[in-house]
Amino acid sequence: MLRSVLFVPAANEKALAKAPSLAADGLILDLEDALAPTQKQQGRAGAIRFLRETRALKTPIVVRINADRSSEQSADIQAIAGEGPTAILVPKVQSIDDLHHVYQQILAARTRAQRTIPALWAMIETPLGVLNLTSIAQNGRAFGLSCFIAGTNDLAVELQCSPSASRIGLLSVLSQIVVHGRAYELVVLDGVYNDFSDEAGCAAQAKQGKALGFDGKTLIHPNQIPLANQAFGPSLTQIKHAKKIIAAYKLKKNAGKGAINIDGQMVERLHFEAAKRLIAHTKLETMTP
Repeated sequence: MLRSVLFVPAANEKALAKAPSLAADGLILDLEDALAPTQKQQGRAGAIRFLRETRALKTPIVVRINADRSSEQSADIQAIAGEGPTAILVPKVQSIDDLHHVYQQILAARTRAQRTIPALWAMIETPLGVLNLTSIAQNGRAFGLSCFIAGTNDLAVELQCSPSASRIGLLSVLSQIVVHGRAYELVVLDGVYNDFSDEAGCAAQAKQGKALGFDGKTLIHPNQIPLANQAFGPSLTQIKHAKKIIAAYKLKKNAGKGAINIDGQMVERLHFEAAKRLIAHTKLETMTP
């Protein structure tokens, strides 16, 4: 599960030192927006050092590279591709060509000894990216695409809509990202909540993201991690209900049945499969140190 994925500035030594001990389900070492132009080389060195020092860490580690096929992007890929990140996050993806370009650079940057190719994550941050979601999702799997992230800050600016906490101007776009992610079996992550001092607002937006169908939320501060974990994790009520569904379908009398009655509600096989997934994820979370 990726309920909480924290952006960590790759040039911030204190933040990097603290990151492995946090309860985030994933980490994104940021070489793009979190760094000033003069910090890019320092950020690459920090990301390389972090990846080498945390090889035993079970938490997925993703590196966000720079955008727009720039010299900075090429330098990022050359530095990071062979260091074993879980994935490389490509910002401002507007077409499948953007992913293909990065993928080809990754292949060129690896040595023969470096057999593992990192997955690709795509940030959808522009109107053109939204319009091309089908092509990106459908064809991106050939290049290792495994996740969409909604770049809500850039989307609000590009769409010239209000960046209010309710995100009313973004809801249709966010739903499109979820639909395409689900259609092509990609993880879908919600965008960041900028006011890290507003815990109530972050919790409310995380709940909204969960209601929209996102798997989890990207974060900018460690204080937001428990809020996202709670919002996107199953409640005790959900866990109990899932266990009841599993137990009911295991009864002899229900063997082979498509739909059964549980507490006056019709439950189908699809709910049985969903219940099994929920319990499996819950067990994995319990086992994670």
